[in-house]
Amino acid sequence: MRSRLSVYKTGALIVVGTLMLTGCATGSDAADHDEASAGSYPVTVENCGTEVTFDAAPERLMLLKSASVPALQSLGVLDRAVARAGAYPEEYFDEETLAQLDEIPQLTSDVDATGHLHISKEVVIAQSPDLVFGEVENLPRQSLAASDIPLLEEPAFCATGAESSPDFNSVYDQVEVYGEVFDKRDEAETVVTDLQSRVDTAQDQVPANEERTAAVLYPTVGGGTTYAYGTDSMAHAQLEAAGFTNVFADTSERVFEVSSEQLLGHDPDILILLHTDGDPQAVEDSLRNLPGAQTLTAVQDDQLMTHLLNFAEPATPLAVTGLEDIVERFHS
Repeated sequence: MRSRLSVYKTGALIVVGTLMLTGCATGSDAADHDEASAGSYPVTVENCGTEVTFDAAPERLMLLKSASVPALQSLGVLDRAVARAGAYPEEYFDEETLAQLDEIPQLTSDVDATGHLHISKEVVIAQSPDLVFGEVENLPRQSLAASDIPLLEEPAFCATGAESSPDFNSVYDQVEVYGEVFDKRDEAETVVTDLQSRVDTAQDQVPANEERTAAVLYPTVGGGTTYAYGTDSMAHAQLEAAGFTNVFADTSERVFEVSSEQLLGHDPDILILLHTDGDPQAVEDSLRNLPGAQTLTAVQDDQLMTHLLNFAEPATPLAVTGLEDIVERFHS
């Protein structure tokens, strides 16, 4: 499988180069730089239909989800995180990022069967964050706003004002938003250029005559509800970029419950199974144990692939890595 290092290389080089230039600057140059940075604020960005204003670059970050980590690392600001909660699977990150995450105190790693975190407002406020990444069900944006704590969520995960029909441009746009928030615009532009090149390279490997169908599912391990992804998901954009036809393209919802009968009726050639953490074999077994699953073309032809959630959802740099993994699995 493709190395995870490429997600982060550009940001690391930028940070090193910036440090070298800073070390060589004169006192006057440094003062000019400080004035320029101060002049970039206030900055207002729109997130989940809400305007969020920053009077200065955030310095104390609280991470409630892992999705923002690759972008923050590539922009050189992950070291500003003072605490984190939730699941951070090692497969997402390179060694440098894992080392940085290890330095960030983890308040809890407990998530439910659908990958959702529950954490109290008091625990979050106790960390004195000036920016929280990731909204959780029992701690909405409005609750934190009452304590003057801003929140940014990946657009696909917005409770309201979620982006419709995301694609790889959504990945680039969100990196640029973080570049605005942290006054890292040049770094964001370089990261985006690298991501665009990787997407182009992956798509160059897709045969022009590809006609297979596919579905992206989130099975509940141990039995229960199975979810599928429609056209308002980044998973749909990945399937299209990989040359496949999403059998649930007639559903505009991002994610929705799907019955065994519906799955059997569509009978996709390829199945990509998402999960938040844990044993991928258990995820595959959950699919195989669905009533009638053994008659599915994808099961009979062993065209199954388990994928950690953030390699598909939401639209972050990890979705680019996810596309590379899909192309490598089914077009090699």
